[in-house]
Amino acid sequence: MNDRQGAAITIRNVTRRFGEFVALHDVSMDILPGSIAVIIGGSGAGKTTLLKLLIGLDRPSSGHILLDGEDATTMNDAQLNTLRKKLGMVFQYSALLDSMSVLDNVAFPLREHRRDLKEKQVVDLVREKLNILGLTGAEYKLPSELSGGMRKRAALARALMLEPKALFFDEPTSGLDPLSARLVDRLIVETRDKFGVTSVVISHDMVGALAIADEIHLLSQGQLVLSGPPGELGRGKHPLVRAFLEASGIGLSNGAGQV
Repeated sequence: MNDRQGAAITIRNVTRRFGEFVALHDVSMDILPGSIAVIIGGSGAGKTTLLKLLIGLDRPSSGHILLDGEDATTMNDAQLNTLRKKLGMVFQYSALLDSMSVLDNVAFPLREHRRDLKEKQVVDLVREKLNILGLTGAEYKLPSELSGGMRKRAALARALMLEPKALFFDEPTSGLDPLSARLVDRLIVETRDKFGVTSVVISHDMVGALAIADEIHLLSQGQLVLSGPPGELGRGKHPLVRAFLEASGIGLSNGAGQV
């Protein structure tokens, strides 16, 4: 692992209500700097709600979320916008702009937030990230010309352009075949190792979670059921853990996987 340059994320007693409906109830967890945390759960577990809170697109009804000691729940909109520059987001289906080349997609954050850079500097920085992520020569391709794995890499390059301290992945293996899914898992680990970012992965993929996570946090019906390292959860006897493992075709004695 890198020298833990990423952000520590602290979630304390977070509740999110929508009228009478409680989407999250009293959730607390700690995510260490430079680690990979996988937040897993089925449909309606509260994963998406928690992700929106973590990236500042929504605010909790109560509780606190801290990034590197900064309490996002007490910030005004301008302060939140500044904080978001420390965060990178890789969307579920990459969310590349179809009409723009890979270079222009990846350059988008720099052109929006680093107006001090000259165009040559922007292009050089984009090419540097693309080279690191194995996309040399793909600068002028359109997203439609890329494989699913290449689109994920381009989306990751874009998320890294502002040198974030934390990266958030929304269901990164959704819709991929098993081989491609494991390649994406490996990419998440390699990115953490190369860039030292803290990585938070929202997922329902227990195979991937066991393979890449330093810590797994299991949500069910808006509550944090349990947290722990993969090997510990892989041997767990909690009925929801057993159900996820059995549905994924993983034997309870196997423990954590390998990327």
